[in-house]
Amino acid sequence: MDLHIFLYLSSGLFLGWSLGANDAANVFGTAVASRMIKFRTAAIIITVGVIIGAVISGAGAAHTLSKLGSINALGGAFMAAFAAAAVVAWLTVLGLPVSTTQAIVGAIIGWNFFTGSVTDFTVFKTICATWVLSPLLTAIFSYLIYRGVMKVLNRSKIHIIRQDAWTRLALLVAGILGSYSLGANNIGNVMGVFIGANPFQDLDLGLVELSGLQLLFLLGGVAISVGVFTYAKKVMLTVGTEIAPLTPVGAFVVVVATSLVLLLFASEDLEFALASMGLPTIPLVPVSSSQAVVGGVIGIGLIRNARNIKWGVVARISWAWVQTPIVSALVCYVFLFVLQNVFGQTVYNPVEYRVAKQVLARHSDKVDVEKLAALNDQAFATSGKLKDAIDAALPNIEYKAELKLIDDALVEGITVDPDKFKDLEKTQGLDAEQLDAVKKLSGKTFIYRWELVQALADSTPRWKLKDKTVLNKTYNKEIQKSLDIVMDAYTPKMK
Repeated sequence: MDLHIFLYLSSGLFLGWSLGANDAANVFGTAVASRMIKFRTAAIIITVGVIIGAVISGAGAAHTLSKLGSINALGGAFMAAFAAAAVVAWLTVLGLPVSTTQAIVGAIIGWNFFTGSVTDFTVFKTICATWVLSPLLTAIFSYLIYRGVMKVLNRSKIHIIRQDAWTRLALLVAGILGSYSLGANNIGNVMGVFIGANPFQDLDLGLVELSGLQLLFLLGGVAISVGVFTYAKKVMLTVGTEIAPLTPVGAFVVVVATSLVLLLFASEDLEFALASMGLPTIPLVPVSSSQAVVGGVIGIGLIRNARNIKWGVVARISWAWVQTPIVSALVCYVFLFVLQNVFGQTVYNPVEYRVAKQVLARHSDKVDVEKLAALNDQAFATSGKLKDAIDAALPNIEYKAELKLIDDALVEGITVDPDKFKDLEKTQGLDAEQLDAVKKLSGKTFIYRWELVQALADSTPRWKLKDKTVLNKTYNKEIQKSLDIVMDAYTPKMK
């Protein structure tokens, strides 16, 4: 195990601390501020829930930001995490609830600009739209749910002591679920950039076996927990008291409304159901729980008395949301320059993009490849340079088609090493037929990743993606997960 990797991981731990110090307010801020739950109790529940969520379910959200930029050097990963952590920590000290997702998105874009890599602005615009939509939806849900809950309580005439007990229990249950979700959904933001350099090996504890990835997420979960205990209380009070005063019932409604909004943007089953009924689907993108919970508090405040909402505090929080990705990108860009030119560290490993004949043939149905003939077999050092060349030859090319062409032109030179077969046999993501297809390619080298994917699909239907329809979406995602396992096995670790 290379111990110097842990030095680079320190920025991920810093980001984990910042997330715990800030985002814990999204789970228990309203409950602690309304004095229904003690801070110490909330911190313990968050600690346990975050670690379990990170270890058990963290892998599902670990690659959600990968389309924005593929950081390929350990120094770059260190600085992206450090820049995001520094911005979140700074705003946490100011007592403002900010989004770790916003910070890491900004840092990744900063890395893209510094290295000349292409940013998928289609994905970026979708994520930005949710930063506006999620607090708005949470405010609406809080408004409606609160009205419904209060009608039920007024009609039932429950004794205030019993109502208090039930509300306290409801807050605890909602907080437990929220803590688990915080770990599962946000650990990818904390440790996702380090997956390619994960120093941990699988660990068999007898009753439980933890993968190397789970151990990496466990380390990040512990860092989040430290942040909760050391600095979360200030932000909790900002969310729970400074925007608008909340009753215990209002605190419960805010947590429920926030959970519903997070579910809307994360549920594949809901997406499938909406599409099957011919309704518009909701994009499955990372959503800021910080923004959602603030929207929920405002929704409650509008019911009780809009004049009680401290709009100055809301404006200050909103300005922090605008600043977070911009400042994070700038900080990352400057720090990358210093790390590379002052300390001599590698922040970007050289790659090659080559538009070979087989790449052009692959895209002949969507792109006028004749106009790209001049690029045939030319080598480009970055995706940005290749994009400039394509834009010059095809100024009206469709944006998504161009990004797909660029992705397919990345030279990786993947060799199917038989020594990796034993590791693949241990994974649960490949069935016998899929594994057999991989073994049949033993010793073969593929210049492009898509060539290996195509060879596997030609070998057996179990590797073949189906047409892009709603009914096939779940099946294709399972195939893609299996492909990721194979690619991770044959892709060199980040250095």
